Amino acid sequence: MTRKDPTVGDTYRSYTPAEKRQRAWLLVRTAKQAAADAVDPKLNRQIDRIDQAAAERGQREAAALVRQDEKAKAALAAAKAAERAARGKDRAAARDARKEAEQRARATEKAIRRAGL
Repeated sequence: MTRKDPTVGDTYRSYTPAEKRQRAWLLVRTAKQAAADAVDPKLNRQIDRIDQAAAERGQREAAALVRQDEKAKAALAAAKAAERAARGKDRAAARDARKEAEQRARATEKAIRRAGL
């Protein structure tokens, strides 16, 4: 049985360190058994359970990242509007707030890119 690489495709999976270790160990076991042409179906079911849990966790994390990105973009838009409307000493404070909002927006975009979403 050929397994699809979990990093390829449209499903984002988030594995815990323990799941990564266990999954790697199970893949090594199934590879050895595949060489002998006697793969235990229990091992494949365990791998599938780990993948399913990681996919569910990944879905929740992806949704949270998207929500966080939307909030950061909305805050940036509000900060830009406040900077345009500000005058005098308030303008410097509004500029600093805009710069901080831009940093937050860039950080959320970077997190989304790192996650491969």
